[in-house]
Amino acid sequence: MGTLPATRSTLNSNQIEGDTGSRSRLFQLDPVLELRDATVVKGDRRVLDGLTLTIHAGEHTAIVGPNGAGKSALVNLLTHEDRPLRHEDGTPSVRVFGDGNWNVFELRSQLGIVSADLHHRFVLGNNEGRVTAEAAVLSGFLATQGILRHGAITGEMRRRAGDALARMGVAHLARRRLDEMSTGEARRVILARALVTAPRALVLDEPTTGLDLVARHDFTERVREIARQGTTLILITHHIEEIVPEIQRVILVSEGRISAAGSKREILTSERLSELFRAAVVLEEDNGYYYARPATPATR
Repeated sequence: MGTLPATRSTLNSNQIEGDTGSRSRLFQLDPVLELRDATVVKGDRRVLDGLTLTIHAGEHTAIVGPNGAGKSALVNLLTHEDRPLRHEDGTPSVRVFGDGNWNVFELRSQLGIVSADLHHRFVLGNNEGRVTAEAAVLSGFLATQGILRHGAITGEMRRRAGDALARMGVAHLARRRLDEMSTGEARRVILARALVTAPRALVLDEPTTGLDLVARHDFTERVREIARQGTTLILITHHIEEIVPEIQRVILVSEGRISAAGSKREILTSERLSELFRAAVVLEEDNGYYYARPATPATR
């Protein structure tokens, strides 16, 4: 590993709306994520360049940026799939739940992950064949992708898997294979898998990609309920409409660096998004959701 250079991108403010007393209690917990001068290099390119930020428990946050901005690398730092450059003084540049040296399998039980990429991997199956909904959710306990033979599955695990499927409205599909389901049904199974271990945070990586209008609405309403029940949301996306009303903090990322961060109302503006995406953007708000689209000559 290389040695980390000076800080390039820094975020010091932690902005969250709501009751001051509740916020104070949440901030006494270990932060979900702390980055200090975190840099990730792939090949000869810095995909993340000196990021410093903190996401506290209960601080529902959206990380927004165009393709190639470094969002995927940020997800991989959370899950420890990517490793940052080493600091000269030996201090960790990434802490998850206050710990800089997590066991990856233990970490995965604390972080629920939902992404279109994970969805596709489960639909395709594994070297043991296609995966049923129940097997997919049970594999969340083992941090595998539908493979159960390497761990002991208890009756309690099966009960919790059934509860998670029921919570997502797909209990009737427990014995069905994911490749036999609609995209919306399969995505809800992946969400049930993410929640079966009662994680402290839920990481959503462009979670509605491939969903139709009805399935997207159903999925986002379930995510809103999860947020209201206390699980911290971290949304990584370039789709502004995926930012549910419960998310009140937004971080903009461009070329591996933080370009802006703050409250949703402060950050989600036509001017900031136009600069981020390097094109004129029109932004509209409706019932707590924001919708962005390219500007036409008539709307500029």
